Amino acid sequence: MSTSHGAPALPRLAARRPDSHKGDYGHALLIGGSRGMAGAIALAGRAALRGGAGLVTLAVPAACQPTVASFDPCFMTLSLPDDSAGRIAVDARETLAQPAAGATCVACGPGLGRSDGLTALVGWLYKALPQPLVIDADGLNALAARPAGLHAPGGPRILTPHPGEFRRLVGDPQQTIEQCRQAAVRLAARHQVVIVLKGHRTLITDGQRSVENSTGNPGMATGGAGDVLTGVITALVGQGLAAFEAAQLGVYLHGLAGDLAACEMGEVSLVASDLVQWLPAAIRRASGSGS
Repeated sequence: MSTSHGAPALPRLAARRPDSHKGDYGHALLIGGSRGMAGAIALAGRAALRGGAGLVTLAVPAACQPTVASFDPCFMTLSLPDDSAGRIAVDARETLAQPAAGATCVACGPGLGRSDGLTALVGWLYKALPQPLVIDADGLNALAARPAGLHAPGGPRILTPHPGEFRRLVGDPQQTIEQCRQAAVRLAARHQVVIVLKGHRTLITDGQRSVENSTGNPGMATGGAGDVLTGVITALVGQGLAAFEAAQLGVYLHGLAGDLAACEMGEVSLVASDLVQWLPAAIRRASGSGS
């Protein structure tokens, strides 16, 4: 991990106590999915499990809840009201309020889709939740559509845009990559959020500290890789890491899992589920407990 501006070394999770239980490692609530996009939220959920979350619940539209539940028996699912297109409906807010209040960390975006109702729902999550909130994919596009943008977050916020999503957030489709990186630092400082600007040498910044990641490879340029990162970061927050540290370690582990997978199968054939498969090895290597 390369660092700049005096950023700290790679964070580490505390060793697990022998008498610990699942409640000690966080309850991750991940909101997303839509008809035809069930795999995105399932990937995020599986990554949260492999990232060490004690409990994982996926809140998804009723239309795809049985499909999402079938991906893995280790996460729970919550069926939400949906619209005619199989997306989460705006009135899902009432169903989400209690589970969100009981979650250690919430994530929103993988497979979410776009609608006016979802823009309102994401805006509510962003402003109202006191818990840490990780926002990716169409969750970011919903924020970009809000008149208030990133103003007034209700708690710690980690945003994980790729350059295209970031340009939508700032309303400037012509920004170069270097301009995006500079703007990310300013935007994070202005709104007191953590921004993970994904890409080659992913940038993690809270406006005061900035870290450039050194792991990862071109094989990770595949659909679903970002969903896996969302799940990993969410799990790390649930295990007690602060937002910046969880983002920094999550990006590193995500890239290391991709590097280990590419060593085994090459870059061309790498898919997002391989990142989940190699995540345990990445965590062991980063913790110094073996390869």
